[in-house]
Amino acid sequence: MSPLKITASLCLAVGIFIAGYTANRQPSSGNSPSTVGQVLYYSCPMHPQYRSDHPGDCPSCGMRLVPTRAQETHGSAESGSSRAPGVVQIDDAEQRLIGVRTAEVQKAPLSHLLRVPGRIAVDDARLYRIVAASDGWVRELGQNTVGSFVKKDQLLASYYVRDLLPAQQNYLYANQVSAQTQQAQSIMVPQRATSSNNVRLALDALRSFGMTEAQIKELERTREPGSMMGITAPASGFVVARTISPDQRFDKGNELYQIADLSHVWVLADVFEKDREFLTPHALAVVRYRGREFRASMAEVLPQFDPQSRTLKTRFELENPGFALRPDMFVDVEIHVEMPAAITVPADAVIDSGRRKTVYVTRGNGLFEPRLVMTGWRLGDRVQVTEGLKPGESIVVSSNFLIDSESRMKQAATAPANAPEVPPAVAPMPMADKATVKDPVCGMPVDSKAPTTRTKEYGGNKYFFCSDECKRNFEANPGKYVPDKMPAQDKDGKRGAA
Repeated sequence: MSPLKITASLCLAVGIFIAGYTANRQPSSGNSPSTVGQVLYYSCPMHPQYRSDHPGDCPSCGMRLVPTRAQETHGSAESGSSRAPGVVQIDDAEQRLIGVRTAEVQKAPLSHLLRVPGRIAVDDARLYRIVAASDGWVRELGQNTVGSFVKKDQLLASYYVRDLLPAQQNYLYANQVSAQTQQAQSIMVPQRATSSNNVRLALDALRSFGMTEAQIKELERTREPGSMMGITAPASGFVVARTISPDQRFDKGNELYQIADLSHVWVLADVFEKDREFLTPHALAVVRYRGREFRASMAEVLPQFDPQSRTLKTRFELENPGFALRPDMFVDVEIHVEMPAAITVPADAVIDSGRRKTVYVTRGNGLFEPRLVMTGWRLGDRVQVTEGLKPGESIVVSSNFLIDSESRMKQAATAPANAPEVPPAVAPMPMADKATVKDPVCGMPVDSKAPTTRTKEYGGNKYFFCSDECKRNFEANPGKYVPDKMPAQDKDGKRGAA
């Protein structure tokens, strides 16, 4: 058989198959061939409210207009009495093609492991700052550079204080006189009180120079005053800052050392707002660093809120054996969260448009119904649904955005041209303020009282436009958008005029 005959045979077979398939797909409602398949109007896929009686491009976005035929409107009208607004029907083949997946709604407790990054910080209660109590001159300095470990009461440095020697001599003398006064029987009570006051004044003078209680007791024991003052470590820890060097002079109030006790540290974790409600004081957590685990407990939430990262600064406290964790190290914080039984759905199943949240419920036979829901907390990839769903219902968890687009397009296409948009499965919204009019080109709402609104006078009426492009299209052909058969604009501007 020649190639020409083979091609003709294939075309004939394909034609017979299409004709038979089309005959089987014809509705049984008795529509006449003159009405079935007739194009009623053309609409824009992106702006379904725009309709035209001839093919072309959308004047607003430039997309090709899609025809709406009588068979389509008949099918929607036939099922409109039994379907809620926005219901979409998709057969099994199309569902597999676009990847539709469904899941059953269940009410059950939820367990989740919350992971957040953390940073090691020094416990403020274990950070010791050594400040100079008087002017001085460094004479001796030990081997205690930054990062060195020092023990409690270890001598760090010695410095010369000019007025320290007279103050020590005064204290020793006042202490000696007080002891003699207390032993003498002939001394009057007022004299004894004066002697005790002198001892306290001399003692306060020594403390004002920065002498510790241990150094004062050592002076009482040896009774050897001097002009050198020693700096000792207030606790065992690491030197995190040192601002003095040998033979350096410094002023009163200068910070000389910072010593941090790292046996107990903090972990500062950044927790998002949505996760903060799952954390309570004393909540247990696991801190991980290079394969090691440390047990920590939550202390409190600091009052700082970072507007850039939208996080709260949360603090955990933990023991640090062996000083394995050092300040400014990064760690992972894991908190085990247990929530009571609740209706939860995958986060991808909820379409959040800002003002409302929609879930698509399966109704069998390929029908998908939009359902408004109220949501609560979100934990991981699950969202709590407080209103709108019941356990046992089946919802769409994948490709629901494609179903939502189809639902909105069908609802807009079947609604009257001048009817306000009604959200699926929701009562009609209140009418807009009378200052809101419609763009005659694309049908978008426009605020007629806004100072930047674009206007055009035509036929004794004023028309408002949402963009310069719509205004130019109107000026190029006003009769296309305001034909003679169009009703006159009312005073409220419901058709785009004022």
